[in-house]
Amino acid sequence: MSDKLLVIGEVRDNDIRNVSFEAIAAAKQISADAEIVGVLLSDNDLTSAGEEFIAHGADSVITVTHENLKEYTSEGYGQAILEIIDELSPNGIVMGHTSIGKDLTPKIASRLSAGLISDVVDIEKDGDDAVYIRPIYSGKAFEKKAFEDDFTFVTIRPNNIPALEKDTSRSGDVTAKDVDIKDLRTIVKEVVRKASEGVDLSEANVIVAGGRGVKSADGFKPLYELAEVLGGAVGASRGACDADYCDYALQIGQTGKVVTPDLYIAVGISGAIQHLAGMSNSKVIVAINKDPESNIFNVADYGIVGDLFEVIPLLIEEIKKVKA
Repeated sequence: MSDKLLVIGEVRDNDIRNVSFEAIAAAKQISADAEIVGVLLSDNDLTSAGEEFIAHGADSVITVTHENLKEYTSEGYGQAILEIIDELSPNGIVMGHTSIGKDLTPKIASRLSAGLISDVVDIEKDGDDAVYIRPIYSGKAFEKKAFEDDFTFVTIRPNNIPALEKDTSRSGDVTAKDVDIKDLRTIVKEVVRKASEGVDLSEANVIVAGGRGVKSADGFKPLYELAEVLGGAVGASRGACDADYCDYALQIGQTGKVVTPDLYIAVGISGAIQHLAGMSNSKVIVAINKDPESNIFNVADYGIVGDLFEVIPLLIEEIKKVKA
């Protein structure tokens, strides 16, 4: 009998987050022969989302639709997922290391009395066993961990394990399951989103981040323009957030979001260790700062010493020429 791995997907505004597709790829790395069962939760019909999950590598999908799943609560999601686990008795669970994943998975692990390896950035094989690599000490080092028992439970960091290529010819069952989600102690009445529209910061391939050197909220406008030209998202250091230049939803760092984009452009950011903890594993880092002694240049692949208000417009102009 082959292994069965659950991949818990995340649906936002009727779209599946890309990290959920990456979780399917991670599950395939954990066990190439395992049956991958996707789990999708929402208050809306999830048939098309289930088919999308199968096209990205899942063998089958179980959907749960309930009015109490309109917004995330650990109780609502936990009731649905634990009932599915009781029914299927999987050999493991994989989920994205997102704000939801970080909140939900420890609670499920506790209920299952199972171990949990979180924030995985790579998976190696030691014979038939999987070895999980995760950053420690704010990204200064990495550790390798493995499970002593036969149950696997991991969360993966976005933008580290590439999703499988979409194949619309794949087929699989999308099964709706009825779960009576009740007795919630927490009910979300309204969600006020302060994050910027457009590309999700935690999943963006390109991020343009501003620090105190941006000097004001208006100083972020060129950064938004640059991000739009590059098809990326805008982030910020804690210093910029503390100075009310932007909302804390954009904060990147030890007490903010941890991101690993293909390209990270640090604009007016000094490079405090707390900020580096959130972005130092980016594939390519470009620093723009008028102080040549700024610590950010020590981690940057490319550095531009100059006034950001002169450099950014020039970059935008040149990028537009290339894309024209």
